[in-house]
Amino acid sequence: QFVFKYLEGVSILQTPFFLLAHFVAFHSQYPADGFSTPYQYAVAWGCIIYCLLAIFLLRKILLRYYKDGTVAVTILLLLCASNFLQYTAIEGGQSHGYIFPLYVFLLYVTIRWHENRKLIWGFLLSLIIGVAVISRPTEAVMLFIPLLWGVRSKADIIEKIKFLFKQKAHLLLLISGFILGIAPQLLYWKRVTGSFVYDVGSKWDFLNPHFRVLLGFEKGWFIYTPVTFLFIAGFFFIRQKEFKRSVITFCLLNIYIIIAWHIWRYGGSYSCRALVQSYPVFAMSLAGLVERVLLKKWKVLFFILSAFLISVNLFQIKQYNQGILHYDEMNASYYRAIYLNPNPTPLDMSLLDTADILRDEAAYSSVSFYKDEQGHIIQQDLALYEQNIPAPRDVSIHERWIKVNATIKVEQGLWGTYLMASIKHGGLYKEAKIRLFNALSKEGKTNQYVFFIQSPDIHNELAVRICLTGNPSLKGRLEYLELTELKK
Repeated sequence: QFVFKYLEGVSILQTPFFLLAHFVAFHSQYPADGFSTPYQYAVAWGCIIYCLLAIFLLRKILLRYYKDGTVAVTILLLLCASNFLQYTAIEGGQSHGYIFPLYVFLLYVTIRWHENRKLIWGFLLSLIIGVAVISRPTEAVMLFIPLLWGVRSKADIIEKIKFLFKQKAHLLLLISGFILGIAPQLLYWKRVTGSFVYDVGSKWDFLNPHFRVLLGFEKGWFIYTPVTFLFIAGFFFIRQKEFKRSVITFCLLNIYIIIAWHIWRYGGSYSCRALVQSYPVFAMSLAGLVERVLLKKWKVLFFILSAFLISVNLFQIKQYNQGILHYDEMNASYYRAIYLNPNPTPLDMSLLDTADILRDEAAYSSVSFYKDEQGHIIQQDLALYEQNIPAPRDVSIHERWIKVNATIKVEQGLWGTYLMASIKHGGLYKEAKIRLFNALSKEGKTNQYVFFIQSPDIHNELAVRICLTGNPSLKGRLEYLELTELKK
């Protein structure tokens, strides 16, 4: 029997919007199948509505500790200079946008519980944590927010624990709220597997965390959303706040858990999506930094920096949704080529797959030693490509760089197909290949591909071979091929 891998929390949060979509579908021409247009709009707008309400509540929370101007700048940076927009306004069907409000509500309820310790606030606090846990189990770390809130010494936390054990009703409601929050998931597992607890297969590398999640060019949090440096810097400006220990402990533990997951890439994403939902907590520290900066004479420079961070982020979100900023395979060379580049070239796109790039091409003399026009490569069997591609001849050369320039029209099989160049001399062999499917290419259209390959030996003769490899369903046509040698 099949067991659904993903947990129920987000589905529960989506239920009111799903029911509305179901009503619309039943009273319109759309299929009531859970997938048609009304349901898609319901998922998207549900996330947006939750987050809009959460933003207003987050503003109210921040105003308890910071001035209005500080709060305005903080929220602007949080929402527009980070990947928040991508996972609420664009990819709102994922869990992050739906959990984001849970963190805001938890902050609010935590504050209210510490003000008067009414039973209702304790119940809601544990209920929120329960729902968050069955949305993403790692959100259990949010327990440290109420646990350490207002704690300035060891005596404070001892007093808080003693209070709970003295007030049996409080303790009972805290436990009841959490159980109620996670009950839907436990009941589902019990019904499907026969057990209340089921291992969904997560694996962790706690002794070897993946710092590439933060600093790697694949999708590093600090690299693609550098405003997050300010999130961390804010820790040094909340020392006098009652939430200092709560916020810093939670944020550091949360980051550690995120970077310790074995599948550290977190699938397709813009920057690190796994931290988006916890941004309300980071806002507490970011506001501390903003407030301090706004008191300085050089605050104008901070406004300029903020405008730059927002502009870069919005530009990159556009690139991400165009497919230019790749969802999973970014690297330093490619990022450098497309950074704030509104019109990347086929040569820029090649850097997704090869690190060989001749940046000062103008400083080299060049000669095109092979051209082929109107060569047909229509072929089903990829095993025959090297035999049947037009003139797959060996060309003797003895220079350092080879430039491949080709135009190819693919009717079928663009995805997963590569244009490959290989060069060899004796026992030395090197190849470079670039994907035909990229942000500039279109199936059924003629697309240009340009890339370099550097010789492993600059003195002896080398053999060059061009071929296609990859998708066995490929049907296409080589419109033009030019090989160029470049030398000083």
